[in-house]
Amino acid sequence: MKRVLLLATGDTIAHSYGPGHPSVASGAELLRSLPAGALAADVVAEDVMAEPSWDMSPSTMLELARRARTALLERGFDGVVITHGTDALEETAYLVDLLAGRAAERGGIVLTGAVRSRDELSGDGPRNLVASVTAAADGALRGAGAVVCVNDEIHAARWVTKVDAASVAAFSSAPFPTLGRVSGGRVETLAAPPPRPPATAGEPASDVALVKTYPGMDSVLLTAVVDAGAQGIVLEGTGLGNVPVSLFSTIAELTEWGIPVVVASRCRTPATPLEDMRLGTGLAATVGAIGARGLAPAKARCALMVALATGGVDAVRAWFARL
Repeated sequence: MKRVLLLATGDTIAHSYGPGHPSVASGAELLRSLPAGALAADVVAEDVMAEPSWDMSPSTMLELARRARTALLERGFDGVVITHGTDALEETAYLVDLLAGRAAERGGIVLTGAVRSRDELSGDGPRNLVASVTAAADGALRGAGAVVCVNDEIHAARWVTKVDAASVAAFSSAPFPTLGRVSGGRVETLAAPPPRPPATAGEPASDVALVKTYPGMDSVLLTAVVDAGAQGIVLEGTGLGNVPVSLFSTIAELTEWGIPVVVASRCRTPATPLEDMRLGTGLAATVGAIGARGLAPAKARCALMVALATGGVDAVRAWFARL
């Protein structure tokens, strides 16, 4: 029988809010609450001390990535499931995906969570957990990297986004396809996964700032986050990667100082390099900014954390070019 490691971080999938008896279930308790015979693998549960999803630190996210990778490469597990709050699930999933490396070829890495707590009517946690163990143990996900499994759907970490804070159908990959679904105790593949990200060596940076831009923005906000210790900045721009011209001189200065500035967009954008955008857009590339290659801003932040392990601005630029 396949062996799957469950890394349990608490949050909504583990919470009960009964009057006078709020509680958080351990990973082992989550497994014991499932119907007999529901799991498609032999599951070993390990609890990970973690902040709530919406306040999870980069160090905790990186620890989850390392433990998932080690489980597959060194501990002999056939798959890994990470239970996680849904607020920042997509960010942790993508960071785990970026750092998976050779582990992605060894087995499935599946993140899941729940919108409803354990004691709510028709809680979605148990079904999501069973489906995720099934997915992690199924050889169909080898090579796909980290995925998110919720509501019986399997989403690529690079594409998935939380789109509804209240529905059990909380996540979507649109306009990209859903990779597959769990049905009848197995994974049904529906689409090919995105290309694997570039390999990295070294320790990812943990202090990367994400700053939302707006018309008339003062560039002092960028220097302030660098003064506070940021090793890189992701700017959430608009359209095809536009940021206020008032920021251009500061972007140029930061680039000269060895602080990479990546421009993402609040919109869905193609993976076209910033410098190759049509005339009149992506102008920040002319002063040294790096395009996010279609990544959502929060995921561009994860990517910059990992890219900084490769070196300075030029190395980061080359890494993003291969993304």
